Amino acid sequence: MRSEHYTSDAPSRRLRVGAAAIVSAALAIVASSVFAKDYGKPGQPVHLVIGYQPYYTQAWSAVIQKEMKPWEKHLPKGSTVEWQIGLQGAIIGNNMLADKNDIGYMGDMPSIVAVSKKQIRDLRIVAVLGLANDQCSVFLSRVDAPKFSSPVEAVKWWSGKRVAVAKGSCTDRSGQETMRKFGIKPEQYLNQNIEVQTSNFKAGRIDGSIMWEPTASKMVLEGIAQRVADTKLIGKLDGGFMAMQGELIKQRPDVAKAWLEAELDANLFWAKPENYMKVVEMAHKNTQGFSKEALWMSMAGKYPAIQGGGDVRNIMYYGFNDEVFNMIKDATAFLHEIKSVAVEQLPKESVMPEFTSEILKRRGLSVPLAKIVAQPPESYPGGKINLPATWRQ
Repeated sequence: MRSEHYTSDAPSRRLRVGAAAIVSAALAIVASSVFAKDYGKPGQPVHLVIGYQPYYTQAWSAVIQKEMKPWEKHLPKGSTVEWQIGLQGAIIGNNMLADKNDIGYMGDMPSIVAVSKKQIRDLRIVAVLGLANDQCSVFLSRVDAPKFSSPVEAVKWWSGKRVAVAKGSCTDRSGQETMRKFGIKPEQYLNQNIEVQTSNFKAGRIDGSIMWEPTASKMVLEGIAQRVADTKLIGKLDGGFMAMQGELIKQRPDVAKAWLEAELDANLFWAKPENYMKVVEMAHKNTQGFSKEALWMSMAGKYPAIQGGGDVRNIMYYGFNDEVFNMIKDATAFLHEIKSVAVEQLPKESVMPEFTSEILKRRGLSVPLAKIVAQPPESYPGGKINLPATWRQ
């Protein structure tokens, strides 16, 4: 019988993480990186430690894997899986560099930073969790800000104001590119994690921020901040990726393929609108402090166009195409510009599309796999969602 174990980092822990955190942690583990873990021989049972983010909506395929266990059908009989929550992707990146996680579900920036550290550990990007305009970068302003007529007007209001992002993350890239495009010059451009941003909105110490889902929807529904825009402003998509240990791939290609088969099963389940609420229930089980309404809005809720809303919440790629590779290229260039990675572009071998390509071909599927289509709040199957006073059509 296969078994499953679950562990979690303490959610109350104060986190000040970002791309720089991966670098500092990685330098401390150089000595341990020379020892390769023994994953066994092909066909043998394997124990995997998975770093996952229930507090990042785009990465919820891992939540489906944890709760529905499609991996049981694909991994060798007798295999076991341990789940470790990372409150941010940089934590999972650190854990992978320290050889504590075998597979990690992360946003684009921590994924790229982690796999760029080949001198520390060989990590590879092997699958795409999705690309979207408003999963990693939702633009928020304080609730008493003016009633803006458009997302562009809303972000221009940030000139001379106090704006916070988690620097080195997708939110930082979106913020800096938006400010360059529209000539926005905030009074302060602060490096704050989501927990600090939330506290500072409540205390009136910041005027705007960029956050990822589901925290952004929680902030909006609880009346702590108002949504004003997303990355459609700059015509860019943010993304999420799955990374694997290079040694796992080298020693156990059967396990790498098996996990990705299960990942596709999870994606196909999630892609069906009739399963949206089931996925929300799974996410609710794996998070604390989030209502089902906020989780559903973060995944499938349709926000007004005047506040940056659109018709699609996530494009489920699973595999790779030119759009994905171009996104990785742009994100890596940004990280190099801010000195979070040493390379201008990732080496070709850092991204391995062959596993997902083979699986998709065998199943007669193509990229992108599906879309999470935005649903109006009144479609929420759990009852009525109480919309905030800042909601404007």
